[in-house]
Amino acid sequence: MESSDSPCIYSSSANSESSAENCTQANNPDALNSNPLIAIIVGEHSGDNLGVSLLNSLRKIFPQARFIGIGGPKMEAAGFESLVPLEKLAVMGITEVLSRLPELLKIRKKLAQQLIDLKVDVAIGIDAPDFNLGLEQKLKQEGIKTVHYVSPSVWAWRSGRIKKIKQAVDLMLTLFPFEQKIYKDNGIPVKFIGHTLADELEFNEDKVSARKELGLPSQARIVTIMPGSRFSEINRLAEPFLQACSWLREVDPGVKFIAPLPTKNCCDLFREFVERHDLKDSVVIKEKVAQQAIKAADVVLVASGTATLEIMLTGRPMVMAYKLAPLTYQIYKRMIKIDSFSLPNLLAGEKLVPEFIQNDVTGESLGIELQNLLDSEDGNARLLRKFKRMGAELRCDASKQAAEAIAELLGR
Repeated sequence: MESSDSPCIYSSSANSESSAENCTQANNPDALNSNPLIAIIVGEHSGDNLGVSLLNSLRKIFPQARFIGIGGPKMEAAGFESLVPLEKLAVMGITEVLSRLPELLKIRKKLAQQLIDLKVDVAIGIDAPDFNLGLEQKLKQEGIKTVHYVSPSVWAWRSGRIKKIKQAVDLMLTLFPFEQKIYKDNGIPVKFIGHTLADELEFNEDKVSARKELGLPSQARIVTIMPGSRFSEINRLAEPFLQACSWLREVDPGVKFIAPLPTKNCCDLFREFVERHDLKDSVVIKEKVAQQAIKAADVVLVASGTATLEIMLTGRPMVMAYKLAPLTYQIYKRMIKIDSFSLPNLLAGEKLVPEFIQNDVTGESLGIELQNLLDSEDGNARLLRKFKRMGAELRCDASKQAAEAIAELLGR
C-alpha cells in the first residue's frame, strides 16, 4: 500500500492456551506491565523496517512481550507472529485500491476480531492510515490502547481525517516536527520521535569509496537515477528519466549514470528501457545498492517518496519527479492543498529541490535541472549545509523514543 495515504493488510489463529494466558495477564496489572501482548500492523514492506526497529526497542523494555499482527520478513525473523500475508495489503493509488476494497475490508474486520478476542494490551498501526485508522477505531471502542506511528498527510490533503484520528488513537507518533502542532491544536496526544532513517544514515562527502565499490570511474560526473520501486512507477518514469540522460550526454558525453533498483525484476524492466534508448554503455544497472549509488552521485534524479529524504540525509543535490495514472492524478489534484511534494522541501518550508509533476516531467526539463546542479558548486554547498542541519533535527533515536512513549501509555 502507498505510504501514508491509501486504503489497505499474514496467518495463524491463536490457540485457546494463548488466549487463556493473555486473559490471566489482563487481570494481573504486574503481569500486564512486564509481559504485554502487543499488536503491530504494517501496510507495506517499508513499514517492516519501522516495525522491526520498534519491536526490538520495545523488547528492551518488555523482554517477555509477545508481538502479533501483520508484519514483514524482518519482523517475523525477530519473533513476530503475522496473522495475514503482508502482500495482501500492498496496494497503491485510489483506482487500484477500489478493485481490492471488499477484500481489504474483510481482512480488516477479521483481524479486528482476532485482536479483540486475544485481548491485546496495545495496537500500533504503522502508516497505512486508510486501513489502520478504521482498525484502531474499532479496537479503541473495545477498550484497547491504540497508537498510530507515522502521521497521515493531513497537512497535505484530506484534512477532515483529523476527526477520525481523534476517535481512533490514544497516541500519535510523528516523524517530522511540523506535524505536532496539527494534533496538539485538535487535542490529540502526540509525540515527535524523529525519523529512523536519520538515525541510520550519516551525512557523507566521500564519493570515491562508493564509486570504487560500484566499479564506477572516480573522476567522472555521476548521475544516479532512481525511478521508483514499483513496476507502475518505472513504467511511467523510465522514459523521461532516460530522455534526460540522453539530453545530458549530448551536453557532456563523459557523464555516467547508475540506476539502483530494489529487485531483479525491476532491473530487468528498466534494462528494457535502457536498451531502447541505446544507453547500455552509459547506464549501469545494479540491484539493492541504493545507498552506495546515492553516495557515489554528484546529483540524483529521483521519484517522489522516502528516497528524497534518504538523499537529503546522505547529502546530495537532487531533482524530483513523479507521474501517476491519469485518473488517479486528476482525483488527487483536486484534493491536495500543498505546492511542494519532496520531503526536503516540506521540512524546509521552501523550494530547495526542483520538482516536476505529471505533464511537466519531460526529458529536457529534467536534463536542464540536472545540468544546472552539476555546474553549481557554490549553490550545492549552500544547499548541502541546509540538508545537514535538517538531518540533525530528525536524528532523535526514533525507535527508542517510540517504545518509551508506548510504554508510558501502558503505564510502565
